Amino acid sequence: MARGDKTLEAMRGNPRDWRINSLESVAAAFGVNIRKSGGSHVVFEHPDVAEALSVPARRPIKPIYVQRFVRFIDSVRGRDERD
Repeated sequence: MARGDKTLEAMRGNPRDWRINSLESVAAAFGVNIRKSGGSHVVFEHPDVAEALSVPARRPIKPIYVQRFVRFIDSVRGRDERD
């Protein structure tokens, strides 16, 4: 299992106390574009996903944003975890 997969599974199991650099490393492992506009948010984009995901770069990131990020990565991977 790749490092990105391990971190993603850890996020899935416990969405608390993550930092933006962990999300960025998982995103990079799955080929997601990371856009930092110099503001307080980081935007994750992928050509296979219709909507981009904006995450506040505060520390620690609130669990709801980590859960949204996990769903975003799942959609990049072509999986739907809501089933």
